[in-house]
Amino acid sequence: MQIKTSLLCLVFVTIIFSCSKKPVQTFSPQIIPKPLKQSIEQGYFLISDETSLNFDKEFSVAGNFLKNYIESGTSFQLKSGNDIVFKKDESIKNDEGYKLEVTDKGIIIRAKTDHGAFYAVQSLRQLLPVELESKSFSEDEIAVQNITIQDEPQFAYRGMHLDVVRHMFSVDFIKKYIDALGMLKMNTFHWHLTDDQGWRIEIKKYPKLQEIAAYRKETLIGHYNTQPQKFDGKRYGGYYTQEEIKEVVTYAQARFVTVIPEIHIPGHSQAAIAAYPELGCTGKQVEVATKGGVFEAVYCPKEETFAFLEAVFDEVLELFPSEYIHIGGAKATKTRWKNCDHCQALIQKEGLKDENGLQNYFISRMENYLNSKGRQIMGWDEILEGNLAPKATIMSWRSYGGAVAAARKDHNVVLTPRSHVYFDYYQSENKHEPLATGGFLNLEKVYVFNPISEKLTNKEAKYVLGAQGNVLTEYMPSSEQVEYMVFPRILALSEVVWSSSERKNYKDFISRVENFHKRMDALDINFANHLYELEGEMVSKGNETEYILKTSTPGKVIHYTLDGSDPTIDSEIYKSGIPISQSAILKAKIFSENKALGTTFNQTINWHKAVGKKITLDVQPHHAYPGSGSNGLINGISGSNERYGDKEWLGFWGENVEITIDFGIETEINSISTRFHNGHGQWIYAPEKIEVEFDDKEVFEVAVPISKTLLAPVTFKQKVTTRFIKLRVFNAGLIPEGKRGSENPSWTFIDEIVVE
Repeated sequence: MQIKTSLLCLVFVTIIFSCSKKPVQTFSPQIIPKPLKQSIEQGYFLISDETSLNFDKEFSVAGNFLKNYIESGTSFQLKSGNDIVFKKDESIKNDEGYKLEVTDKGIIIRAKTDHGAFYAVQSLRQLLPVELESKSFSEDEIAVQNITIQDEPQFAYRGMHLDVVRHMFSVDFIKKYIDALGMLKMNTFHWHLTDDQGWRIEIKKYPKLQEIAAYRKETLIGHYNTQPQKFDGKRYGGYYTQEEIKEVVTYAQARFVTVIPEIHIPGHSQAAIAAYPELGCTGKQVEVATKGGVFEAVYCPKEETFAFLEAVFDEVLELFPSEYIHIGGAKATKTRWKNCDHCQALIQKEGLKDENGLQNYFISRMENYLNSKGRQIMGWDEILEGNLAPKATIMSWRSYGGAVAAARKDHNVVLTPRSHVYFDYYQSENKHEPLATGGFLNLEKVYVFNPISEKLTNKEAKYVLGAQGNVLTEYMPSSEQVEYMVFPRILALSEVVWSSSERKNYKDFISRVENFHKRMDALDINFANHLYELEGEMVSKGNETEYILKTSTPGKVIHYTLDGSDPTIDSEIYKSGIPISQSAILKAKIFSENKALGTTFNQTINWHKAVGKKITLDVQPHHAYPGSGSNGLINGISGSNERYGDKEWLGFWGENVEITIDFGIETEINSISTRFHNGHGQWIYAPEKIEVEFDDKEVFEVAVPISKTLLAPVTFKQKVTTRFIKLRVFNAGLIPEGKRGSENPSWTFIDEIVVE
């Protein structure tokens, strides 16, 4: 059988015969992340109990990993010999690069370092049967497809974050998390260990951090934005002993994963101040925070505080050999500093401009201390406030803006924009998804993420070290839920940071993800499967409007109904756009071989007078939250009641917006209604007012009712005949002190504009 040399998108099975005439199987390579170059050849190599392995001491980590992986997953015992060989290759310039060659005669792994060889093993691993993962392989030989791979990463920094403060997870789970990073060729584990809601690292000099700071009296039930807020009344907490941390760090090193600890300063420090009130500006007792948010308790920049932090970091440095120490720096409120005599005197003494300058003083002082110990600091992009610490590396999370600003000042940056890599956001519009922070971040949006901003020159782009996915666990009480939120989005991120952008192809990626499901099952990973969910959009062309359905997995049949009934194999088959001219309840489902897959797609369409008309905006929505564009405001479809980031909500950051709807002819209307998201926990505020104008004549000011809920609906009733409607939406301005995102511009999120 002729095997094509180009990479095939779909898994295929080739039946061939070994010398014993027993049929064996090889599988088309479906490696994630996608290698830089690969060529599939005819033939195969058989691994069996007779196979031998040879590697020098300098490849001991990679060699032993492969030996243990094969022997623990099969009944084989690899001998010493040259069937599978590791060879040092100085011509490979990248320390993490490798060459993998499988031929009829054997397997050769070439690398400059053990690190690169380890990644070659991870690619080889994905050429082997998934039964090795679950240690259930029962055959007496494995046929490995002949292939040549040449590979290296696009970015040096390839990371995943995990918050263990809001919810804590076992050491065994932390190891499982690190295992996944190694398998996907990610090299950094950002361990978020301290925050307002708890202190999770043992510091022997300060026992109250374990006795008091590590525990909160209760935890919020439900979402932060739910009113009234409720709590479970149960004490929660714990911490990792120094021995456990050493165990995790050693385990990670054996998978070439660097563990970077985060010890948050100067804000997000309420747990520590609860244990040692003298570290705050007031000296008053506070309690460990029981919910998310931004709190006024911050470290006071006095000598006692710096002595405490230096002693804490001394113990941290003994545990973590990483070049970088993450010092947080995010969302530090300045209220206490403004009202603190010591802080104000320090501002004057040091010639600082204001409290932002004081934050820079605080960060720079701690940076100098850590630099003196041979380490570098990394911090969230708020440490840009005032003036950037001299050698700091910025982790840009609010947008690309922090990365651009830092790179232009010749500082290294890691991209972590919440719009593309915050895995605590919803990943599906399915109403049965578990509670999440908010927003909407599906697999495709992660995959199309580009860490290099278009605003950077080629020289500035060199300061972009890479990217990282973040996992804030406020709504993830179990490790199973963490897995559900991380997988498979981490697969997309691994390809963003490893694979060359020129070779990325989403359809090809999806086929590999579908195949990777079997590996995640074998690894007992509780992944989210949204591949068999449908997506849809309303499209208007001229006087015609139709609804378009699409699926990311090819070769499937879609059946649909418009009357709200559940689709079956007897329902209408979707072939192209569905004409829409009235309100309807559209339901659709994917079928393969007459078997239903996934969940039922459900879309309510509310036909009104503005649907399909011309609409223009004087400013465009923020690139992170474009929704369905301006037409999405009048497409007959309302956004989610809970998820501001879905494709029906348009987000504007700190901007007023004027919306013009053109009916084409004079049209009689009776009312205009819309609604705004009001999730203050996500920096989103309903506008204080809007203006409605008809045909450039009459202007009406409409107050937006004060709402304590997530949604702020507005209805304006006025019987009028008009061709044009203009809506002017006025942003709520800067977020007040004491609120999440204080002193930042607020977001405005607007939903469907219904004209009756």
